[in-house]
Amino acid sequence: MANIKSQKKRIRTAEKARMRNRAVRSELKTLVKHVHEAVEQGDADAAKAAASRAYKRLDQAAAKGIIHKNQASNRKSGVQKLVNTLN
Repeated sequence: MANIKSQKKRIRTAEKARMRNRAVRSELKTLVKHVHEAVEQGDADAAKAAASRAYKRLDQAAAKGIIHKNQASNRKSGVQKLVNTLN
């Protein structure tokens, strides 16, 4: 454990950020999973709606630095390829 006051605070704030980032990453996985489920059921409208929600959250996560912007782009591309299989 650190003895320096600023380092103790830094440890606390880093832990809060870690927990928040973990929650967002988990949400991203869930949103992509919803797209997978809609595609498996063959429901094009539900898949497009789920993809739209996933795009928005992926962009927000990239903007906040939770995931890299290229990672967000790659995930969006994968989701779109899934949705395009229904057309």
